[in-house]
Amino acid sequence: MTATAPAEALLWPPLVIANAPNGATRTKADHPALPMTAAELARNAAEIVEAGAALIHIHVRDAEGRHLLDADAYREATAAIRREVGDRLVVQATSEAAGRYKAPEQIAVVRALRPEAVSLALREIIPDEAHEAAAVDFFAWLRRERIMVQIILYSPEEVHRYSALKGRGVLGDGEDFPLFVLGRYTSGQVSTPADLVPFLAAAGTPPRLWAMCAFGPKENACALTASGLGGHVRVGFENNLFAPDGTLADNNAAQVRRAAEGARLLNRPLATADVVRGLYAA
Repeated sequence: MTATAPAEALLWPPLVIANAPNGATRTKADHPALPMTAAELARNAAEIVEAGAALIHIHVRDAEGRHLLDADAYREATAAIRREVGDRLVVQATSEAAGRYKAPEQIAVVRALRPEAVSLALREIIPDEAHEAAAVDFFAWLRRERIMVQIILYSPEEVHRYSALKGRGVLGDGEDFPLFVLGRYTSGQVSTPADLVPFLAAAGTPPRLWAMCAFGPKENACALTASGLGGHVRVGFENNLFAPDGTLADNNAAQVRRAAEGARLLNRPLATADVVRGLYAA
């Protein structure tokens, strides 16, 4: 007689695959398929949703192609994506400083935009204790507006700080979907699956929702590891331009398809945008 696993042991939470298609600094000089305009982001959105993505993390650019935090530019890009894919993707705006903005400017843009979802780097929005009072008000507003919040954490030390701020009520109540960044935005950075271990150790019992992003050709190996540990993944040209064999990836959809194939090998279903929205609402 062949033993079989209990049905409940085979159940996985649906895997959220997010795509970060462009980032703050890369251009078409880095990869000709990197989307920079609203129309290009919309075309990218159509490709990645078919590949298995549920969320798109977007940066917008100014007329010179530089990173921009501007509510109108975000509205234009979001409208273009919605025309292309409807509600099939959660559209997440970045609040990244990229050396151009300070916390009050970042917060002001998010308030003006009222996005469906936003990513917030802890070290930028609350760089020190002096910024905590403003953060309390801002996060209370985010919760009232039911904006899906993702907190970006760059080190295990930041995981500890995040937990402390959460425990003291600075970040308000509600899901945050922390993103563990495995590495740094430096030339030649290559992340490995082992880079995830210190983050999970710092988290102790991981939050209900967590995700990771990684740099370099081992991005998909990191994504597969996170998927196998019950986490979620962000892939794409913001962090990695390469296929696992070290050649340039064809496009963002190729990176998403690799993550989706990993989920298939794990027998883990893929989340839809509506599933993501439901996770925050739970």
